[in-house]
Amino acid sequence: MSAGRDGGGAGVDRREVLAERLDVIAEELSDLALDSLRAALERGDSSRPAEEKRLTQARRAVEKAAHLLRSADGTTGGSRGDDDGTAEG
Repeated sequence: MSAGRDGGGAGVDRREVLAERLDVIAEELSDLALDSLRAALERGDSSRPAEEKRLTQARRAVEKAAHLLRSADGTTGGSRGDDDGTAEG
């Protein structure tokens, strides 16, 4: 599969479509992480569950992938401070 003779325009569209799909996956991972936190609270756990930590890490990785796809075609402006996934808001 090649980008064709249009200078890669179709590839840009495909990257944006993929980035949008990744956004949806990131939202689903966020929902799962919140469910994990709720379950831990209901159990009376006093610490952050390991499952929620893994889900949050996965969400950050997916968000970073979406950002990288978008920055490859120049549609994102500037750099985000939490781009490397090391800071949590």
